[in-house]
Amino acid sequence: MSDLSIELTAPNGRKYTQPTGLFINNEWVKSSDGKKITSINPTDETDIAEVYAASVDDVDTAVAAARKAFKDPSWRDISPTDRGNMMMVLSDLVAKHADTLATIETWDNGKPYADSLGDVGEVVGVLKYYGGYADKIHGQVIDTGPAKFAYTIREPVGVCGQIIPWNYPLAMAAWKLGPALACGNTIVMKAAEQTPLSILYLANLITEAGFPPGVVNILNGVGRVAGAAIATHVNIDKVAFTGSTATGKEIMKMAAGTMKNITLETGGKSPLLVFDDADLEQAVKWSHIGIMSNQGQICTATSRILVQESIYDKFVEAFKKQVAELSVVGDPFAETTFQGPQVTKVQYERVLGYVKAGKEEGATLISGGEAFTKGSSSGKGFFITPTIFTGVKPSMKIFREEVFGPFVVIASFKTEEEALELANDTTYGLGSAVFTKDITRAHRVAKRIEAGMVWINSSNDSDYRIPFGGVKQSGIGRELGEAGLAGYTQIKAVHVNMTSD
Repeated sequence: MSDLSIELTAPNGRKYTQPTGLFINNEWVKSSDGKKITSINPTDETDIAEVYAASVDDVDTAVAAARKAFKDPSWRDISPTDRGNMMMVLSDLVAKHADTLATIETWDNGKPYADSLGDVGEVVGVLKYYGGYADKIHGQVIDTGPAKFAYTIREPVGVCGQIIPWNYPLAMAAWKLGPALACGNTIVMKAAEQTPLSILYLANLITEAGFPPGVVNILNGVGRVAGAAIATHVNIDKVAFTGSTATGKEIMKMAAGTMKNITLETGGKSPLLVFDDADLEQAVKWSHIGIMSNQGQICTATSRILVQESIYDKFVEAFKKQVAELSVVGDPFAETTFQGPQVTKVQYERVLGYVKAGKEEGATLISGGEAFTKGSSSGKGFFITPTIFTGVKPSMKIFREEVFGPFVVIASFKTEEEALELANDTTYGLGSAVFTKDITRAHRVAKRIEAGMVWINSSNDSDYRIPFGGVKQSGIGRELGEAGLAGYTQIKAVHVNMTSD
């Protein structure tokens, strides 16, 4: 329908057709109550487009479509190989539309265009990876003796509600779509209300790839309405959520009403440990990448840098220089830009609020911590200069709470034991990093750090073939890798009596 899409021209000159409706049953529809949300360009604070926002009734409609598709032979009885091939086709279509998808992502989210292209590349890889797994998901025969023939079947969970965040809209969508589709589930996905545009464009590619109506449904909407309706819906069998720990706890409570299968990937305050025998240049390079990439809006960002006392001053000086030289703040479509704007005004103000808190608590601000007003020609936009605090104590708010921005604290330690105590003194447990040339120490520390992931001599170079997830209040379950399939299947045991008794 022409009134469910608009023609847009992005700041880089690319023209494209932007869907604005709800994608239900392979069709674009308006919300039942006509409500909309506005997507804002964080670079200059102008409106990009209005899209329809799903009501509770719209969630009901999408869930009904997904349930019907789950039982329909066109999806239920398709061979796993054909299902995987369909995912491969979708992967190829994403690659074909990479420039447009990356353009939308940068315009809507604010991340540098080169980073958006990298995210699209990850979508291509994830869909292809799980497409290859589709016909390799199987049960086993269990030998209990001649009196019984026993085997297991790995069956899809059913209708999956998937709620994705705004920091990596396309990549996080792929992380959830990939394993769910490979296992034969159907999906009701809610895009982040701050960044809905790229996923809506992706929806048309899902139809083009040949997925039957109702297999994938994509809704825009606010969390307290559409998100809550998904989490509580009696006909949704599983909820997968990526976002803040506070929201994850609410999702968990709501899902408990119907005892849904859940996967949660939530917040983090990840430590990065630099020992005195580390390659300092490598440690500085990866420390910068680990916190300042993607505007610091990364759940696994290594935002607490812990440096051994004997090299602390030398590291701080080198790190400050690295940030000053490489963290070029500006127009996300400019080739020279490393850091674009924060995604929203709320996030922008949140980061500046933590700058104020750090100063009030007595930490030392050695770089940044201010609004950056040269990111757009209008002088507007949600830009912040990369922020570095030293003299930070473990009791301070900026040491303990997730900021989710280009904001890092640097503290010192004397011994390995003290480093581990500082690293583990947190309610979070998502990522961590260790820099040392001592391979024995590296493995010893990796074993003792309380986190779902440890990088040794790197930071945040995740890979879709490797499990991703946390411990403590950083989530439940794993995404990516073979482990990512576990949350989207359930095991049925079949017992066959082989005797006449």
